[in-house]
Amino acid sequence: MDKFYQALTLIGFILYWLLVAGVTIRVVFKPRSVGVSLAWLMIIYIIPVLGVLAYFLIGELNLGRTRGERAKAMFTPYEEWFAQVHHCQHHQPNSISHRISSIHNLCSNRVGIPALSGDTLSLLNTPSEILTAIIQDIEKSEYEVNMEFYIWHHGGLADSVASALIKAAKRGVTVNVLLDSAGSIDFFKSHWPKLLRNSGVNIVEALSVSPFRMFFRRLDLRLHRKIVVIDNKIAYTGSMNLVDPQYFKQQSGVGQWVDVMVRITGPNVAVLNTIHAWDWEVETGIRELPAPPECQISIDPFNHTTQVVPSGPGMPDDIIQQVLITAINQARTSLTITTPYFVPSEILLHTLRTTAHRGVEVKLILPKKNDSLMVSWASKSFFETLLKAGVQIYEFNGGLLHTKSVVIDHSYCIIGTVNLDMRSFWLNFEVSLIVDDPEFTKQLSWVLNSYLDQSTPIELNEWQQRNLPHRFTERFFSMFSPLL
Repeated sequence: MDKFYQALTLIGFILYWLLVAGVTIRVVFKPRSVGVSLAWLMIIYIIPVLGVLAYFLIGELNLGRTRGERAKAMFTPYEEWFAQVHHCQHHQPNSISHRISSIHNLCSNRVGIPALSGDTLSLLNTPSEILTAIIQDIEKSEYEVNMEFYIWHHGGLADSVASALIKAAKRGVTVNVLLDSAGSIDFFKSHWPKLLRNSGVNIVEALSVSPFRMFFRRLDLRLHRKIVVIDNKIAYTGSMNLVDPQYFKQQSGVGQWVDVMVRITGPNVAVLNTIHAWDWEVETGIRELPAPPECQISIDPFNHTTQVVPSGPGMPDDIIQQVLITAINQARTSLTITTPYFVPSEILLHTLRTTAHRGVEVKLILPKKNDSLMVSWASKSFFETLLKAGVQIYEFNGGLLHTKSVVIDHSYCIIGTVNLDMRSFWLNFEVSLIVDDPEFTKQLSWVLNSYLDQSTPIELNEWQQRNLPHRFTERFFSMFSPLL
């Protein structure tokens, strides 16, 4: 009997290492960054069995067969929709400024969405201002409200948004709400979904999370976009989830979340509505393409342009990181970045250092307290090399700074849902605005300066005095940074 168990153990040992060898070969030959491959190999070899299981579950980009086939069938009609936008008078390629011409060409060629003029943008930077504006626009809606968020957390003004949607649905307005299954898990456990559905609101869980689904699709692919579109005339997007910060994560010890949203009227409303339509159809199979922007109008040639850039699995690889690197490389005098989660890729880290070496004033504003312990420690591992290059790093003390923005030379900006981490670059479904409007950028710069007033600069000399356990913890979590 002992020999039987010994033989069984030997067979199991051999089979396991054959499996490890097979997974190793798969990791090595999969086209991706060296850092990601090395991180996965480390996990596979230092965490027996669980490392291999983790790779099978989340190691490769897998949308699931049904979603993948549905998305593939959708490309042609959506390409045709965006082709119409290229011929719209709002698209004036000859009048696009030199500031964003490279970025415009990159996005137009890879994503197929052009920059458009004729938008009116309003920057909203307090929770009450944001949620009140959304509620008021919903109350005035005539035929359609489309929304998608990563998190909807009940309480406070978020409940007032729900009440406004219920009233809209009862008066005959079509209301479609798409919420990420993981991000909004507490909301789906509350009484609100049933109440909303009974009132005629269409609520759909995006990328549903369940033990069964993990064998067919990566569970860490998340819908991270924040979009509201009302009557195809008004849109909102930005960093804020559908939450009232006074009621959201109050026990986490990080303070209230600090965000911005952009209210848009003009041609890019239809573009954002089409991105929502894409996400809605991928999830439900129901096509609801909106009408394209009105084209038979006179456009002021001095109008500034805005470009919508969706990114995520199924989109052109690495597009949002390419946009960010192009913008950073074009900075001549100043660059200010805000992000709650800072775990840069090697190329982004190199680009930031090089930009500072060129004499550009680079400011990085991060929250002092973070709701992700791993990300917080991993991000600190990059501080010293950035400080040595001349990058100015500030820790925000006024809560969890959740605004995701980049201001280049005080002349144009990038604002949206994208964090400066690998998840936003490779795994999450995101949306960004590239705004070539000095006046709007001036408003955003004012908001960022208000963040700086509530921040503490990190000095290189003081940072180098941190103790050994602090350094070790940084380096430990930095080894996993390609996967965070």
